[in-house]
Amino acid sequence: MSETAPPAAEAQPVQPLTVNIQYVKDLSFEVPGAPDIYTTLRSQPNVSINLDVQARRIQEGQDVFEVILQIKAEATEAQVPAANGQTANGTAAEGRPVFIAELSYAGVFTLNGVPENTVEPVLLVECPRLLFPYARNILADVTRDGGFPPVLLQPIDFVSLWQSRRAQGATATA
Repeated sequence: MSETAPPAAEAQPVQPLTVNIQYVKDLSFEVPGAPDIYTTLRSQPNVSINLDVQARRIQEGQDVFEVILQIKAEATEAQVPAANGQTANGTAAEGRPVFIAELSYAGVFTLNGVPENTVEPVLLVECPRLLFPYARNILADVTRDGGFPPVLLQPIDFVSLWQSRRAQGATATA
């Protein structure tokens, strides 16, 4: 048997984006009208969703960032309008609150060799894209476990969200 030297360890290419950890930073679920709401709710509640993405450098001089995906789901009782398009008492008011779910889902990401002009889109588009499926599942589970149909978020176009945020920022500075 001839001995051959083991092959030299090939240098692994450095990944431009590394997910160090993902975690629930904050989670809140409340049912202000419990327990009555469970017996009086007669139809699917109206759910409004607010979503925000925030990113911050963890330590100066390093390319390690925390990205937070914040989702707030507020459900209100659907009002049954009268024949004239208003509610029974003559107003067009929202129904009473059914539940409020707030989730801050975060990740710590390391950027390696990412050009400076692409750091912002990586942090505000690619990182939330990686976090979203997990945050979506947590929100669905918590609303279902709270006694309601699960809130199933549709896929989010983070590119459009980032572009609209930039457009708002440009308008504000002009």
